[in-house]
Amino acid sequence: MFKFIFAVIGFFAFGRSFWGGILGFIIGSGVDNYQRLKQQFQAQAGGGAGGRQFTAEELFNLYQQRATTSSDVPTMLIALSAAVMKADGKVLKAELNYVKAFFAQQFGPQFNNQHLQTLKRFLDSGNIPLQKICQDIRMRMQPEVRVQLLHYLFGIAKADGDVSPSEIDVIQNISNMMGISSVDFESVKNMFYRNVDSDYKVLGIDPNATDDEVKKAYRKMAIKFHPDKVAQMGEEYQKGAKEKFQKIQESYEAIKKRRGMK
Repeated sequence: MFKFIFAVIGFFAFGRSFWGGILGFIIGSGVDNYQRLKQQFQAQAGGGAGGRQFTAEELFNLYQQRATTSSDVPTMLIALSAAVMKADGKVLKAELNYVKAFFAQQFGPQFNNQHLQTLKRFLDSGNIPLQKICQDIRMRMQPEVRVQLLHYLFGIAKADGDVSPSEIDVIQNISNMMGISSVDFESVKNMFYRNVDSDYKVLGIDPNATDDEVKKAYRKMAIKFHPDKVAQMGEEYQKGAKEKFQKIQESYEAIKKRRGMK
C-alpha cells in the first residue's frame, strides 16, 4: 500500500516527475517490507514482554532482515543504542527518553512504536552481536557518518549527566569495530567526558603541540567534520554534526585564550 502512496507523493513533490514517482515507489516498498518483517518477527516471538530471550544469531538475523530494507539506519542505531544503554547494568529513563526523542525527530513519530519494540528485543537479549553489526555498518557507512554515530552514542551515555567508565568501554569497543581511528574516538569522547587536556584531545593533538600545530589541527578537524559532510542524513544527524563542529571551535578558542594566541 505504501509503495503506491509514496509513488504518488514523489510524482507531485518533484513537479510531476517520473523519477520522483520511481523514488517514492522504492521508499514506499521499503516501508511495506518493514511492516511485513515486523509482523513476521512478532509472530515468531510469540507476543510481547513475556516472550523468550533471543540468541545473538536470531538478533543478527533480525538485524540483517531489517537492514536490507529502507529501515537500515534505524536498525543500526537500535542495536548500538541498546548496547550502550545496557553497559552499566541498568537502563535509565533519561537514556530511554533521549533515544525516543532522537527517533521521533529523525524518523518521524509514525515509526516510534516499531523502533521501541525492536529496541526492547535487543535490551532483553543477553548477547547483542555487536561485532557482526559493526562490520556491516563499516561496509555501509562513510567514515564521517560513523563518527557521527559515536556522537549519538555518547549522547545516550551522557543523558543521565554522567558518562561511566563501562559506557566508555562499550562505545570504544564499538568505535574500534566500526574502524574509527583512536584520534577521532578521543575527539568525540572529550566532548562529553572532559578533563584538563580535553580541548587538545578534541583537536586530536597533545598539550605539547606548538601554536602552528594547534592552528593546523583546528583547520584539519574543521574541514573533516564540517556539517556538510552529513548533509544527506536526517535532521538529527545534522544537528549532532553542528554540535560537534561547534565544540571543535570552542576547544580551539579555549586553547587560543589560554595561550594568548591570535
